[in-house]
Amino acid sequence: MSASTGRLLALIRTLGETTRAELASTAGLARSTVATQLGQLLSDDLITEGGTAQSTGGRPATLIRFNESAGVVLVADLGATHSRLAVCDFGATPLITEPIEMDIGIGPDAALDRLGEVWERLLAATGKTAADVRGIGLGVPGPVEFAAGRAVHPPIMPGWDGFEIGTELTRRYGVPGLVDNDVNIMALGERSAMIDAPNDMVFVKVGTGIGSGLILGGRIHRGATGTAGDIGHVQIATDGTPCRCGNVGCLEAAAGGAALARELTAAGLDASQSRDVVDLVRSGERFAIHAVRRAGRVIGEALASIVNLLNPTLIVVGGDLAGAGEQLIAGIREVIYQRSTALATHVLEIRTSKLGDHAGVVGAAMMALDRILDPAAVDAALERSG
Repeated sequence: MSASTGRLLALIRTLGETTRAELASTAGLARSTVATQLGQLLSDDLITEGGTAQSTGGRPATLIRFNESAGVVLVADLGATHSRLAVCDFGATPLITEPIEMDIGIGPDAALDRLGEVWERLLAATGKTAADVRGIGLGVPGPVEFAAGRAVHPPIMPGWDGFEIGTELTRRYGVPGLVDNDVNIMALGERSAMIDAPNDMVFVKVGTGIGSGLILGGRIHRGATGTAGDIGHVQIATDGTPCRCGNVGCLEAAAGGAALARELTAAGLDASQSRDVVDLVRSGERFAIHAVRRAGRVIGEALASIVNLLNPTLIVVGGDLAGAGEQLIAGIREVIYQRSTALATHVLEIRTSKLGDHAGVVGAAMMALDRILDPAAVDAALERSG
C-alpha cells in the first residue's frame, strides 16, 4: 500500500474503528508515517479519536473512527412526477428528507432551481450551511452518460437531452456534482444497507415506467453508453401496444404503472397513476389485484432472461408498484422459476426493497461520497487546505 493519506482514510472507513498500531500493521506503513497522516486527517476533521480498545496488556490504545459528521452531501432522486430530496451525512445517512411533486418535463433549469430552493430549506432545518456541503448526488429517470454527467435521449425528460447536469451542479454549488440513472442509484442504496452485500444483484424499479440497475462483481454495470439495465424497453408483447419511447410492445407499455392505471381507468376504476393502482390493490379490489399479478408475470418474463444471462444471487423490486407487495412479487417469481434454468435460480432470492422510498437518496449519497472520498480526491483536498 502506498503512503497516501487518502488511502489511509479509506482503510479507516473499511475497518469502522481501529487503532494506530492496527493501521500501521494493516497498511504496511511505519508508525511515524501513520502518525503524520492521522494528524492531517484530524486537522481536516475527517476522523475522530475517542474511547479505548480492549487492552491486551499495557495501556489501552485509543480508537480512531471516520467522522461521518465531517460534512454533508445534497441528494435527490428524481422521478417523472414524484421526487425525494435529502441532506445526508458522510455515512450516507439522511439527516432530513422531503418528498416533492415536480414534473420532470419542466426542463433542467427550472427543475434545478426548484431543487435548490428545497435543499436550502433542508440545510437550514439541519443547522447546516452551504459551507458544509461537499458534494451533490442526483438520480434522474432516464439514460445518463455517467462520465460526462449528461442525460442522453431520455424519453420522458423533454429539454434534458444533452444537458450536462453534473457540470451545472458544480457551477452552481462549487462542489463535485454526480448524476446517474435513478435505478442505478437505487441499486447502490439498497446494496449499501445489506450486511452481506451480494456481488451480483439486480434492482428492478416498477413505477410509472420500468427499469433495472445491475450490480455485477460488486460494481454498478452501466454499459458502454450508460443504458445497461434498460429492460423497460425490451419487447415483451406482440399486440402493438405503443410505448412512450416510440416503439411498440415494450415491457413498460405492457406492465408499467402508467399502463396499469390506464387499464383500471378503462374498467371504471379511479386510477390516474401507479400509486392509485397500489391503493386499489391494498383495498382488496379484485380487478386491480388481477392486473398487478398479471403485470408481475409479464415482468418475470423479461427478468427470466436476465437471470439466465447474468446469474444474480438477488433480485430486489422497488418503485411505487412494489407497494402492492406479494401480488406483484408472486407473479414475478412464478415466471422466473418457470422460465429460468434450475442452476441459475438455485441460490436466487427475490424480494421487495427494504429501503423503500429512501433507496434512491441513500444511493445518490453513496455515489457522491465515492467521488469526494476517493483517495486521490482526499489527497488533493488535503494539499489544497495546506
